Amino acid sequence: MSEIEYLSFSEINPDDFLEIANEESLRTHLIEHAYFDSSSIREWVEDKIKIDALPGCRIRAVYIDGSLAGWCGIQPDDAGFELAIVISKNFWGCGIKIFKSLMIWAAELGHQEVLFHLLESRPEYSALRKMANKVQKTELLGRVFTTYFMSVRNE
Repeated sequence: MSEIEYLSFSEINPDDFLEIANEESLRTHLIEHAYFDSSSIREWVEDKIKIDALPGCRIRAVYIDGSLAGWCGIQPDDAGFELAIVISKNFWGCGIKIFKSLMIWAAELGHQEVLFHLLESRPEYSALRKMANKVQKTELLGRVFTTYFMSVRNE
């Protein structure tokens, strides 16, 4: 079982994200954007630190077995708050564990519902469909996503 650690973006070197942020297998499943360089990755990290400071948000770098694997978080969305999991292909098997952590965070932050958008390049997941209150196709930035509306259990 892999050990997962979540660190604040303020604790990491932005350049450490360059390789992951520019990974072709990840870019396939993200909105199209320019490749990052040292300057643009620093701006992106600063933006994520600002989002992390917003009420209801939590953005973290994900380390798996001591290696930077990507990032995850709860961030604002036009319809409320969305979950984000962006990890290197080498660690894709850890996504479910990260998702479960995000749902715990959503409860801690007092959310009733969060959204999980997966780009059209990803298949629909029956496990997510079973957990979701509603599943629909949404368009964001000119791309089609499958959006899962997830109830948060505040126990």
